[in-house]
Amino acid sequence: MPENYTDPSGNTEAFRAFAHTSEPAAPAAAPSRLPMIVGAAVVAVVLVAVAVWLAVA
Repeated sequence: MPENYTDPSGNTEAFRAFAHTSEPAAPAAAPSRLPMIVGAAVVAVVLVAVAVWLAVA
């Protein structure tokens, strides 16, 4: 803990100030990873198809 940390339970005024502070905003939702997964699957299918085509030809 930093040296300048004040325990809010130390006195009534500090506790009231601590109790009345608002909660920090929730972090934004992470973007969906579904498009990246689908894209990777499509690339894998294309690479397998090219490898099969080269092996047959």
